[in-house]
Amino acid sequence: MKKVLLVLITLITFVFLITLSSQEFTYVGPNKCKVCHRAEKLGKQFIIWEESKHSKSFKALTSEKAQEVAKAAGMGTKPTENPECLKCHSPLFKKASNITKEGVTCEFCHGPGSSYKKLSIMENREAAVKNGLIIHDSSEAIKKLCLTCHKDSQEKSFDFKTSWEKIKHPVPGKK
Repeated sequence: MKKVLLVLITLITFVFLITLSSQEFTYVGPNKCKVCHRAEKLGKQFIIWEESKHSKSFKALTSEKAQEVAKAAGMGTKPTENPECLKCHSPLFKKASNITKEGVTCEFCHGPGSSYKKLSIMENREAAVKNGLIIHDSSEAIKKLCLTCHKDSQEKSFDFKTSWEKIKHPVPGKK
């Protein structure tokens, strides 16, 4: 009887671990993040994003200047439909077409939020990470991510330190 129980517990644990490891996280969009991350006690993180150029990066592709740049580059499609433009102005366009117009969202940096968006999970950093939250552990890791788009983008220089000061969004009282 003990062996059967042990085998059953082992089997249930194994199935649970396989299910957990094969879990596919999905993107939920910034409006789900807004619910909590507008708050003062969380450093108004959503507001910082909302007021940044990241939240407006897709909209920038609709401008006359974007049309001119695309034409000069010989692009046959509108910037809002061109993968070369979208890879930076809406980097999740392939993975989450439903949020393409949101630009560079929270989830581009922090991973798909479907499984960590619940308050009970977000209150536990380890649980949030296990559920897909990406936390960059150093300024070098953040810089590396930023440079996937900002390295000599459109021949504009990129000063990480100055740019990071504009968009950083720590939780007050935490590092």
